[in-house]
Amino acid sequence: MSGPLSSLRVVDFTTMISGGFASSTLADFGADVVSVEHPTKPDPIRAWEPLHDGESMWWKSLGRNQRCVTLDLSTAEGQALAEDLVADADVVLENFRPGTMERWNLGYEDLKAVNEGVVMVRISGYGQTGPRSQKPGFGSVAEGISGWAHSNGFPDSDPLLPPIPLADLTAGQYAAQSAVFAVFDREMSEGEEGQVIDVSLYEPLFRLFIGHPEAYDTMGHVDERTGNRSSNSAPRNVYETADGHIALSASAQRIFENVAHAIDREDLVDDPRFETNAKRLQNVEELDAIIEGWTSDRPTDEVIEEMEASDAIVGPIYDIADAFEDAHFAARENLVTVEDPDLGAVKTQGVVPKYSETPGEVSHLGPEQGAHNEEVYVGELGLDAAEYEQLREDRVI
Repeated sequence: MSGPLSSLRVVDFTTMISGGFASSTLADFGADVVSVEHPTKPDPIRAWEPLHDGESMWWKSLGRNQRCVTLDLSTAEGQALAEDLVADADVVLENFRPGTMERWNLGYEDLKAVNEGVVMVRISGYGQTGPRSQKPGFGSVAEGISGWAHSNGFPDSDPLLPPIPLADLTAGQYAAQSAVFAVFDREMSEGEEGQVIDVSLYEPLFRLFIGHPEAYDTMGHVDERTGNRSSNSAPRNVYETADGHIALSASAQRIFENVAHAIDREDLVDDPRFETNAKRLQNVEELDAIIEGWTSDRPTDEVIEEMEASDAIVGPIYDIADAFEDAHFAARENLVTVEDPDLGAVKTQGVVPKYSETPGEVSHLGPEQGAHNEEVYVGELGLDAAEYEQLREDRVI
C-alpha cells in the first residue's frame, strides 16, 4: 500500500460501523490495518443488506484495504496472540462497552506493558467516563442525544434520524484523525509513551452544532427544525423543476443578486422585503414562492444552465445512479473500479481527500473472514504449523 500512512501499523479489535470506518480511512492512506474478528461470531456487518451472492456491500466497503484475521479475545491463548499483534503496532482500535477490554486483560495498561508507545483509540456510545458510560450505545441513540434528530426534519414533522449511520461514521472519522494526531505528537515530542483516546458516538456530532451552545448560553436560544431552509441565510432550499428538483443557496448578498438576475427579477434586489439577508429570512416563504414559480416551469438542465450563467450557486439533486453517470464524479475519480474475488470488477468510492505527492489507493475490498490468518500468525508472528493448526482446532483463531 502507498500513501502518507504507509509506515503506520494498526490493530483493529472493533466491530460494526464506527471502527470499520476509522480503519478503512487509515487503510485508504496506506496504513497496515490488521482487523480482528471472533472466529465463530464474525462482524455483523458481513450480514448487512444489500447482499450480492451472499456478500454484503457494507462489509466490502468498510473492510476495504484491511487484512482480516480471527481471534477469540476471551481466551488466554487469544489474549497472548493479541498482545503479540499489538507489540509492534502504532495504534489499537476498540469499540466494546467500557471495561470489556480490561476484563480480557487487554486494557491500556496491559497493552502498554508490551508496547509502551501504543496509541489506544476507544470508541463507545457515551465515552469512558460519566454517568452514562456503562450504558450500551448505538448511533441512533447518539443522533438523538447529540441534538441531530431534534434539528433534522421540517417544522411540522417529528424529529428525524439520518438515512445513514451518521453518528458512527462521524465518530469513525474523529477516531482516525485523533489516532494520527496522537502518533504525530509521540513522534514530534520524541517521547516513548502512547496514550488513550476516548471517542464517544455522540460528542463528534454535538461538536458539529457550531454556535448552538453559545446561543443558548447567552440568549436561551434553541434552534427548531427548518427543513431544507437555513436559519442563517435566504434563499436556501430545494426547488421543484419541471422534471425534478435543484438545490440553491445564496448565503451572500452578491449571490442573491445573481439569483434575481437569473430569474429576470432584478426588482427583488431593491424590494423592501428582500433587500437584506435579515429581511429575506423574515419573508422567506414569499421569496421561495417567487423562485420556485420560475424553476417549476423549466427542466432541471435549463434551470441550472441559466442560473450558472448568472453565477448563481445551484446544483441537481442526485441519487447514486446519477453519480455513476456524472462527468465530474468521473474526472475526480469519486468512483474507482476494484477487482474483487467475490464480486468481480466493482466500483467503490475513491479515496478522500486527494494528496498531491502521497495519494492513497483502494487495493481491495473487504476480504473473507480470517483471510490473512496464516499470513499474519505464521508469516509475521512466527507460529509453527502445529501451533497454528491447534489454535484452529480449538477455535481460538
